[in-house]
Amino acid sequence: MSEHDSEFDTDAELIRKNLEVVAPRAGDLTSHFYALLFLREPALRDLFPPAMDTQRDRLVQALVRIVGDLENAGELSGYLGRLGRDHRKYDVLTEHYALVGECLIAALARYSGDAWNRATADAWGRAYTNAARIMSGAAEFDATVNPPHWMAEIVAHERPADDIAVVTVRPEHPFPYRAGQYTTVETPWWPRVWRPYSIANAPGDHGLLTFHVRAVPAGWVSNALVHKAHPGDRIKLGPAQGEMVLDHFAPHPVLCVGGGTGIAPLKAIIEEIAYVGSQRVVDFFYGASTHSGLYGLDELLRLSQRMSWFKVRPAVDDMTLAGISGAVAEVLSEYGPRYDCDAYLSGPPEMVRDSARVLRRLGLPSSHIHHDPVAAGFGQPGFGPPGAADADDLTFAGH
Repeated sequence: MSEHDSEFDTDAELIRKNLEVVAPRAGDLTSHFYALLFLREPALRDLFPPAMDTQRDRLVQALVRIVGDLENAGELSGYLGRLGRDHRKYDVLTEHYALVGECLIAALARYSGDAWNRATADAWGRAYTNAARIMSGAAEFDATVNPPHWMAEIVAHERPADDIAVVTVRPEHPFPYRAGQYTTVETPWWPRVWRPYSIANAPGDHGLLTFHVRAVPAGWVSNALVHKAHPGDRIKLGPAQGEMVLDHFAPHPVLCVGGGTGIAPLKAIIEEIAYVGSQRVVDFFYGASTHSGLYGLDELLRLSQRMSWFKVRPAVDDMTLAGISGAVAEVLSEYGPRYDCDAYLSGPPEMVRDSARVLRRLGLPSSHIHHDPVAAGFGQPGFGPPGAADADDLTFAGH
């Protein structure tokens, strides 16, 4: 082991232990961090939304994610690069990173008490410097090929249910993405408030993007998109994110497990399979607590009638019509997939976790189970996209 590797391992251990110390006061720590930041540079307050609760959760999730990937340089570099590119939409500049690091370490020192020492401070300093270098470098490169955000006009707004809208937009400039990915959305009604939503269609020559949005209690953006938005309104889009994309070179059958607005990225993946003409066998388990929750089922059934390789299996807790009775994870357990399939999961967090657990128990390797990160608490494994603790984000593909 090299001297550099030994120092890296020591830093990782020191940072983990420090996070355990500050975890009980994570909310106070992040509030203090932002107070220091805005005191030092008041103009930065304009880059953030009026309510800071979600922003505080976002910082905690980023810290936990960074610490969780410290031993995996490739994963960490990829995550930080995506984070740096995404922060361009907030108008974050390279010169902001040094001040953020100073305020973060000062906040950690305050809430670490007697556990804070020079070794811990140096470990955090080296880790943050490395993270800032990767993030700012990725942002600077991205600035040479992409705008910080995309303006898009709403061209269609449909209401398949009282609390759900299918919103189709046309970006002003080409929007690069892959089927299964998501983007973040800012509406004119809530400036500086961004929420993630999966894209429900595969890329096409038309250049349109479709989102499935469920209005949830206290969901600022979701309620605006469902109840206020109309064709002609303009919204902002952040860059595409997410790793739940199809491997076209894999020969395996495809298993899709979705619920609620989580069917959005799965529809995009199925559309892409149909477009490339691979005719891979696709089983779609669509779960809901009641039949009224199976919005869009008719469209999926019509597609299954046209495509011999595509089969839809509704799974409903209180079965009263055609379908399979039980939670979707229970149905998976009974009607288990082939051991060699590629599984794509998207829906409410509990559904995603339970389905992944069932699939692993059935013998499917973890490398064949694909879903975007699932939100978790401070210091716990599993991480959500920016803002995952906010009510709106439960509508983002349910992750």
